[in-house]
Amino acid sequence: MIKPNWDDFHAILLKNKIPQNQQSFYVKRIETFLRFLHNSDLKNHSGSDISNPSNIKAENVSDFLLEIDRKTEMSSWQFRQVLHALKLFLISLCHLPWAKDFDWNYWQDAAIKLADNHATVARDYTEIPVKSPLTSQTPSKALSASQQALFNSLIYILRAGNYAIRTEQTYADWVFRFFQFHATVDGDELGDEHVKRYLEYLAVERRVASSTQAVVLNSLVFLFRKVLDRDLDVKGFRLATKARKLPVVLTTDEIRALLTQMDGLYGLLAGLQYGTGMRLMELIRLRVQDIDVGYQQIVIRNAKGNKDRLVPLPQCYQQQLIDQIAFVSHQHEIDLEHGNGEVYLPDALSRKLPNAAKALGWQYLFPASRHSVDPRSGAVRRHHIHESSLQKKIKQAATNANLLKRVSSHTLRHSFATHLLENGYDIRTVQELLGHADVSTTMIYTHVLNKPGLSVRSPADLI
Repeated sequence: MIKPNWDDFHAILLKNKIPQNQQSFYVKRIETFLRFLHNSDLKNHSGSDISNPSNIKAENVSDFLLEIDRKTEMSSWQFRQVLHALKLFLISLCHLPWAKDFDWNYWQDAAIKLADNHATVARDYTEIPVKSPLTSQTPSKALSASQQALFNSLIYILRAGNYAIRTEQTYADWVFRFFQFHATVDGDELGDEHVKRYLEYLAVERRVASSTQAVVLNSLVFLFRKVLDRDLDVKGFRLATKARKLPVVLTTDEIRALLTQMDGLYGLLAGLQYGTGMRLMELIRLRVQDIDVGYQQIVIRNAKGNKDRLVPLPQCYQQQLIDQIAFVSHQHEIDLEHGNGEVYLPDALSRKLPNAAKALGWQYLFPASRHSVDPRSGAVRRHHIHESSLQKKIKQAATNANLLKRVSSHTLRHSFATHLLENGYDIRTVQELLGHADVSTTMIYTHVLNKPGLSVRSPADLI
């Protein structure tokens, strides 16, 4: 068994400003790792002597992290402490070359567990809410019996129509707030004037954006048309003028500078979003079976509007995707060996295909580094990584690349569309790749075809 020089390790901990009262925990984390190496059969499989630190491999670390996630109920901060201890031990004490390139970011940032009301899993968890679905705040006044009945009907109609869970959450939230605003009014007595009064309150007192006003109006139109079975007349109310904003687009040099600042899994994710134009959640929710290397394409299933579409598989990321599938396969094999390996399946697929939840093809291509426990059934599942982790990485990369533009993950999608038009692709092709229902939505990117800033010479240059 490896016998590290603990004095040297303590010196490394001091150099990295680890508080004295935490150093013993760092040592215990490494001792647990070394016991794992000693007790495992890695020595028999590899034929190497695990008493020599140089024989520790990257897969040993991955297997150990999977093992502690399975056997222990660690909090997020404890898991991060394990990662930090391993990083200092392998890089600074053992001086293993591969340890610097190990994807520590994946194991740390992909450990964020999905909330119970996350869009990926909410349909399984969400019952008819008695409080605001999005804010999860207990109302100051309970809904009246008639309002609660209408609210229940709204949820049933949304689910019967197979509306997206995010649509359900948004509509339910605004209808709930509308009922709360008119708490003293019986549900069947609500009419056009009540809607106008609420919209005016949001516009004047709350000063919500024009886009928010439009969402609220859509929610209430749905309530009146589908639940109350009557049309809503709000002609006397005028929505705020929606600002016409051009999308933030990066040049190819700026894209290159941004992607240079990212590596590992998050470098692959950012590169794929730029290379395919996928929406953030479309990318995060990809399954292993959605990657078609043979036809050089990626299948996006159940996208916005419940539509499937195809996008090109960038050749520059093909090998990384193959490696990612191999990683998921290895991770999945270990999960299956220990009685896990189940993944979330949408709608009724889990009943139609009872074995699919543990099939490799249905596993998320970008899985979380830790399991999550279903709060209702107790089933242990491995969900996809949380979308916020990629968003944070992109913003940090933009800062590191000294980009002055306001960069988000959606900026990569904007840049994809704009650069395709610059390269001569027609608007209909770009519309299909982006998954837009109407070409007018795609037309916003045609600003690149008419560049007044370049075609018009400033009069200041003529002085």
